[in-house]
Amino acid sequence: MTATATRAPSAPRTRRAPRRRSPAARLRSAGLYLAGTAVLLFSVFPVYWMVATALRSQGEIFSRDQSVFPRTVTLEHFDRVVNGELLPGVSFWTFLVNSLTVTLGSVAVAALLSLLAAVAVARFRFRLRTAFIILLMVIQMVPMEAMIISIFINFRRIQDGTGVTMLGNLTGILIVYTAVALPITIMMLRGFVAAVPKELEEAAAIDGASNMVIFWRILMPLVAPGLVAASIFAFITAWNEFIVALTFLGRSTDDYTLPLTLSYYFGRTGTEWGAIMAASTLLTIPVMVFFLFVQRRMVSGLTMGAVKG
Repeated sequence: MTATATRAPSAPRTRRAPRRRSPAARLRSAGLYLAGTAVLLFSVFPVYWMVATALRSQGEIFSRDQSVFPRTVTLEHFDRVVNGELLPGVSFWTFLVNSLTVTLGSVAVAALLSLLAAVAVARFRFRLRTAFIILLMVIQMVPMEAMIISIFINFRRIQDGTGVTMLGNLTGILIVYTAVALPITIMMLRGFVAAVPKELEEAAAIDGASNMVIFWRILMPLVAPGLVAASIFAFITAWNEFIVALTFLGRSTDDYTLPLTLSYYFGRTGTEWGAIMAASTLLTIPVMVFFLFVQRRMVSGLTMGAVKG
């Protein structure tokens, strides 16, 4: 006969009272919140003032008695930009289509080429690999204005020698925008590719997956956040560019992009600040839409837990 041991009932657990923060800790938190709010207002206020100026009347814009909020809201400046013609036969929508064409084209080409180059640099060992990486970093430090003359001359030589039109159309600036975005996008994607464990690719290869399947089904989803970040950089760079478009397009007004339209509101008799702010507001909207469209992919740590430790 065995005796059964009985366990004494444990005392009910009591919840600990929340630890009260000291006045010094509260003061530090309040200071951080105030500093963050000040930085936010400092960053957002110019954007707000741009939109508010675009909604003001012409007389209120040049008035000395300015207010934070527009006294009278009007859409006359947006109507002037959207429905007016800065150049004979060329409307705002033509400029918008040209900008979207060259920007999205350069983003797609730069994303594809930079991804392939990043895989080659991060996964393979070849001669002059270190020199190639150093060259990419050096090119990033050279401003576009320092290279635009040499690029223009080379494009002119290619056009004269082969007959391929490189100047006066969107093809030339698309190539330039892609080349400008490649160094930084390659360096960005190189870190993402290097962070993907090789064990994933090796396991897929053992299961019989081909190199193409490994690239699209294994590597591509894990590098997607870096690809999105690189695409955003390429998009903003191509969308806001002015000097290259003005130099390479010349008098081909049918191929002008949106940033070039802003210069037409600066006249000899005065500056149309309302139209400039309205055009700048419209110029900002596609960037915000593009960011909202891809921001869900900008999540880090997709590879966390992919390989068992």
